[in-house]
Amino acid sequence: MDALLSLNKLAARLRLPRAWVRREAIAGRLPCLRVGRRLLFTLEAVERALTNRAANGRPGPPEGETRPDEP
Repeated sequence: MDALLSLNKLAARLRLPRAWVRREAIAGRLPCLRVGRRLLFTLEAVERALTNRAANGRPGPPEGETRPDEP
């Protein structure tokens, strides 16, 4: 069984903005498990969804959004 990651841990692991990951998950464009107000993710499922998006020409996070390790 794949480990479940919190929103913060997934965003840090993928080096994507936390707010972008949250918006995409809430909109149903990233697979997640909702437990109350928490969003939980499996890294493999999210990577597969992002790979499919890229293959279909859908955009990722906007260029202007900062990554978690940037000011």
